[in-house]
Amino acid sequence: MRAVNGSAPRRPWELSSELRPLAANMLARLAGETTDREILQELLAQFVSLLGAEFVGVVQNHAGQWAVLGASGTWRTLPAELLSDVLDAEAGRSKGRWSASPLETRTPRAEVLLAQAPAGQSISESLLDAAAQLTRVALQLSRERQSQRRRVERLEAILEIASQWNRTQEMDRLLNEMAEAATRLLRAERASIFLWDRANHTLVGRPALGVDGGELRIPDDKGVVGHVLATGQSRRVNEQDDQTAINRHVDERLGFRTRSLVCVPLRGRGGELFGAFELINCIGGDFTDEDEAALEELAAHAAVALENTQQIEHLIRARNRLADEAALGIQLIGQCPAIEALRLKIRRIADTDLAVLLTGENGTGKEVVSQSIHYLSRRRNEPFIAVNCAALPETLLESELFGHEQGAFTDAREMRQGKFELAAGGTLFLDEIADMSLSGQAKMLRVLEEKIVVRVGGSRPIHTDARVVAATNQVLADMVRNKRFREDLYYRLNVVTLELPPLRERGEDVLLLAEHFLQQFSAKARRKPPKLTADARKRLLSHSWPGNVRELRNLMERIVYLSPEDKIDADELAFILAPRSDDSAYFAKDLPLAQATHDFQCEYIRRQITRCRGNMTEAAEKLDLHRSNLYRKMRQLGMDIGDPQ
Repeated sequence: MRAVNGSAPRRPWELSSELRPLAANMLARLAGETTDREILQELLAQFVSLLGAEFVGVVQNHAGQWAVLGASGTWRTLPAELLSDVLDAEAGRSKGRWSASPLETRTPRAEVLLAQAPAGQSISESLLDAAAQLTRVALQLSRERQSQRRRVERLEAILEIASQWNRTQEMDRLLNEMAEAATRLLRAERASIFLWDRANHTLVGRPALGVDGGELRIPDDKGVVGHVLATGQSRRVNEQDDQTAINRHVDERLGFRTRSLVCVPLRGRGGELFGAFELINCIGGDFTDEDEAALEELAAHAAVALENTQQIEHLIRARNRLADEAALGIQLIGQCPAIEALRLKIRRIADTDLAVLLTGENGTGKEVVSQSIHYLSRRRNEPFIAVNCAALPETLLESELFGHEQGAFTDAREMRQGKFELAAGGTLFLDEIADMSLSGQAKMLRVLEEKIVVRVGGSRPIHTDARVVAATNQVLADMVRNKRFREDLYYRLNVVTLELPPLRERGEDVLLLAEHFLQQFSAKARRKPPKLTADARKRLLSHSWPGNVRELRNLMERIVYLSPEDKIDADELAFILAPRSDDSAYFAKDLPLAQATHDFQCEYIRRQITRCRGNMTEAAEKLDLHRSNLYRKMRQLGMDIGDPQ
């Protein structure tokens, strides 16, 4: 190795006694919060006196241009030829009053320690080499420390960003949040997340500014993103690099110019590659190794958040699909004025939180109406829980509705949620509410008013926002008067009352329902739906339907499975409907005609009054009598007018 002016090669440096205190001070400073520029300035100021120089500085070469990174003293023109020779030789050189020793020659920004001696003097080459080595170590340690600090800060920022991502359940919003966070954290102009559509060999990039819908679709084998997917490795392209891999067709489409980019793969929990994360145009320079490493960290969290959001969206779509299918299966069949009015009321109250009381005879479709209310409301994707209060014994009522803790009673082997908890956010249908005991009614009232349940054997209050829809076939007002139903609970449930008409009052709806049930059961039985003859239709319309819609449904089900004919005549309906134990009782008795006529009239009047739920005016209209004439007839027959039922 020779010097520029022909002097002998420099010897390997040794830390001289003059540099040892300086090195010790540098190490102490590195333990603090001092930046690399501050340490550099302190070292250079010490080197001026130590080397007896007029100027000592660290100069940096970037893309062929020399710039001063730090200096002590004054200078006019840098010796570019000397500096280039030092880089080529990777060793110290001197020329005239200038001496230089390399700090780093293999990085994109090569660095050299440069010193200028006073006129007529020279710089100690060995001392300059030692100073260069000390400067190199100081800068390396300082930069590593700052890199670690920046990495910690970035990781903290990434963790905070990731925690926000994991709270986002909408894919479009999540992708926008990811792009915004990445550009902010890593100083880039734009960012896109590309998801791999394997089936169509396409990359779907979002967000994509300047593209309709904010979505960019490109082939999965083009550009840097395609290379990342093909290799599974990150890739970085800066301005001075070969940029042939950049897909300029995308730039033309977006009206944008890509100067630099960094792209990293997105991998799922199982390591499967499903996309890429790309940053474009670093602000204020080039993308660095640190930027690439930070984007890889960010992409790892992004992949988890994307997978979670995809799973959540899949579950939401599945839940919505099930809710839609369930809603389609809940149909309020009928065109009579009473049903049309009922539909209108249901639409008005469905999306409110009002308590609803459904009244009507058995089999009129109270549960169907309650489900219609549920599926027309914003609660449609939440649970619909039905409870038959008449089937709950007093001992199990509280446990069934409010739940119990493990060990609360003999058979409580594990904790169990009650129906109010299970219906949280949804609808709780309480059928046959009138059959609930008075003590159960008191507990029910407290829950409805406070929206709080406490499990049996527990003490922790549990909030419930389940909407309550109650139903009964009894006259609650009469039960309140007779002290068999709590008045306060009656008014709490009776915010909105919907009365379901009996089937015998719905006219042609009987035929609509019959056709509906025939279609439904025939599809299950895999047979062609049988047709009703004119006589059969007339027979259906003339029947009183004491079992209401439930009776008609069961009749149609029996016909579908038991009748082999394609047409159903009135005889088959008569055969199925004929057994009536209560009607045949009159013929089983050996009574005089007058007595049998008396008993029939009494029983017939009682039935009409019962069907009209005690409304004497309505019952009189059905019997084609004036109300006063109905009372007169009941007195003649010896019936109890005070309690006609």
